[in-house]
Amino acid sequence: MSGVVLTLNAGSSSVKFAGYAVREEGGLADAPIVRGQVAGLNADRPALTIADHGGPEAREALDSGRDHGAALALVLERIEARLAGARVAAVGHRVVHGGLDFSAPTRLTDETAAALARLTPLAPNHQPHNLAGFQAARRRWPDAPHIACFDTAFHRTQSGPAERFALPLALTEEGIIRYGFHGLSYEYIAEAAPRIMGRAPHRRMVVAHLGAGASMCAIRDGASIATTMGFTALDGLPMGTRCGDVDPGVLLYLLQEKGMGVSDLADCLYNRSGLLGMSGVSADMRVLEASDDPHAEEAIAYFAHRCVREIGALAAAMGGLDAVVFTAGVGENAAAFRARVVSGCAWLGMTLDAAANAAHGPRITLAGGAAGDGAPGDQGPSAWVVPTNEERMIARHALNSAGA
Repeated sequence: MSGVVLTLNAGSSSVKFAGYAVREEGGLADAPIVRGQVAGLNADRPALTIADHGGPEAREALDSGRDHGAALALVLERIEARLAGARVAAVGHRVVHGGLDFSAPTRLTDETAAALARLTPLAPNHQPHNLAGFQAARRRWPDAPHIACFDTAFHRTQSGPAERFALPLALTEEGIIRYGFHGLSYEYIAEAAPRIMGRAPHRRMVVAHLGAGASMCAIRDGASIATTMGFTALDGLPMGTRCGDVDPGVLLYLLQEKGMGVSDLADCLYNRSGLLGMSGVSADMRVLEASDDPHAEEAIAYFAHRCVREIGALAAAMGGLDAVVFTAGVGENAAAFRARVVSGCAWLGMTLDAAANAAHGPRITLAGGAAGDGAPGDQGPSAWVVPTNEERMIARHALNSAGA
């Protein structure tokens, strides 16, 4: 197969995209021919960033309030202009929730899209946009195979106890289990991080995918053992606007005693909680760190506290810990926040390398071995910054599933 494999990741507030040339001998070219995103959708300052052939990014401000439909149309137009007539060999789509039935990349058809649409209540901020991206891209490239790549699939290696809730058996059998998310990011890091770490121990990693959505995953020997997100993408760590862990009794109280309706409660949990809700300032870590509002500091401190706590819990699930890997927007770029988390893990034997952390790694802790080079024998786990690349993982799955 020759041509170009495209990827489309239509999320809750952004549309990310990439295009990879397919080598004549098979496989993907190392660098994308085009990559970018429209970020800040439904906000005051949406913008398109785009880079060609691994070159510098160009940024274009867009009209305020631009929605997903307009963003998708713009993205597809810009991609097609850069293809210069090249054949689209496949289009890979990130789909957040695969439920019980979809645990591997799957060709999208009207039937599979309808089945995935029925999972919208489990990912209301993502699933509709994921599927809208498929419909828009299929209209543009109707002859190309369109492949759904699932954020839940990577976690299907978890054991029964790691997947279950302590609910009646009938509910478990209906599919109310811990699915986990951000699986495409974790799958990429599980492959990329050991190459970057070299001889440093890495069999047992906690990967912290920290962005507008945030979760952590315990990865042992390349497989997901446990993760912080559960049935939906609300669970676990606090996020930009999502609440993370909350006592279910609080939800009953809000419904029964405060008179909240279901839609109001959903809006509160998905859109008005997290860092935004706690701070009353912003969901953006950069804004919070620059703010002198004490509530901004309280939100950051809570987020760091929860990250430290979950690292301990996930290390216990693996029976030990070799490394912590930070990735995604906050994980890759927020040096001060990483420093808080590493300092909170000092009991594990981690010592922050302040200069390396300020330079964003890759290793951000001091080595304790005699050689001081990250060789086996270091005291305590190490911490690293490894940029994620969900687009490349989606492109690879799409290429393989299209029959290359």
